[in-house]
Amino acid sequence: MVVVLQAAIAGFSLEVMSSVRAYVAGEALWSRSQKNAVYFLNLYLHSGEPNQFAQYQASLSVPIGDEFARWALERDPVDVEAARIGFLQGGNHPDDVPGLIWLFRYFSRVSFLQEAISEWAATDPMLLELSVFGEVIRSELEKGPVQDSGRLRFLSSRLSELNTQFTVHANRFSTVLGEGSRAIKVTLTCINIVTAATLILLLIWHTRRLVLQRHAIEDALHAEKERLAWQASHDWLTGLSNRRAFEARLQGELDTTAAGPLVLILLDLDQFKNVNDSCGHLAGDRLLCQVSRLLQQDRRPHDLVARLGGDEFGLILPHCPPSHAVDIAERLRRSLELFSFAWDDRCFAVTASIGVACISGGKTTLEDAMRRADTACYRAKERGRNRVQVESAKADVVVVAARPREAARA
Repeated sequence: MVVVLQAAIAGFSLEVMSSVRAYVAGEALWSRSQKNAVYFLNLYLHSGEPNQFAQYQASLSVPIGDEFARWALERDPVDVEAARIGFLQGGNHPDDVPGLIWLFRYFSRVSFLQEAISEWAATDPMLLELSVFGEVIRSELEKGPVQDSGRLRFLSSRLSELNTQFTVHANRFSTVLGEGSRAIKVTLTCINIVTAATLILLLIWHTRRLVLQRHAIEDALHAEKERLAWQASHDWLTGLSNRRAFEARLQGELDTTAAGPLVLILLDLDQFKNVNDSCGHLAGDRLLCQVSRLLQQDRRPHDLVARLGGDEFGLILPHCPPSHAVDIAERLRRSLELFSFAWDDRCFAVTASIGVACISGGKTTLEDAMRRADTACYRAKERGRNRVQVESAKADVVVVAARPREAARA
């Protein structure tokens, strides 16, 4: 904000100074063209050369264009396009025209510019008279050279008077612009210095607050990043890892299976639909949370438990021999069988179908591992549920079944 504000003030100052400079440059063209118009018309009066009259017209078009631009800016509403055309006819550089229009529109009531504009407007009757003189002289010369010496002296004298009047107003215009530009320069310089000093003090005052807040902000950002990263890799309901994190961890373990055997367990609840249908989704969510806590019991630090979706859970057990995998899966099955879920004075038995895939070697892909475990889980459901189905790399099948149990009891 400090930089932007200071830059805005500096830009405004530069724009004002650039526009004033454009008026100074335009005044030089304006006054010189008026003098040239008088000069060439005077030559034409004595010589009758058509090219000198053409030079007179070209010179006269410059102040007339500026006059046209001023009239367009004094209208209500302002005709910006007409003003642009007029300033271009006045010989002003196209890049200076927007600044000329901007300064006139918004600062024409400033004393120095108002005085300069009044000097500018004072030449309007003279330009009109010069235009009329040009037409009169041309009409007279079309009949031949002016023979009346008195008439010739009168016309020359009047042109000289017009030149003198143009010079007086042009000098005043230039003087006023010079004084105004110097006053603007001093004023804008002071404003920039005061503003810069104020902003520096403000910056110093704010710096202390920023330094004190920096660590708090960094801690908050770090906590937010951790929260977002946790949300991206965890299930919102149970707090377990989600499928994305599960598959990423599984892929990492498959890439390093040379370090030891890997066991993948997929677990699907058998009675979850009954709970949802009879007691509603709130009860189903409560059941999932309780099951997730049960699955995390007795897990090793490097084991991973995840909710893959719905009532499906997955476990990754690195460095786990197949014989231990069977025992772990059976203990999980037994724990769920002994678990009882209560809701609204009703008690539900919970069992699970468990598929186990024992993976060794480095050629198993993520898709193959998931397919093998999912197939084992499906076979466990197919063969009566509430059982463990183990599928090894050689497709050997080991089934560990428990006694049937009622799905629900009042």
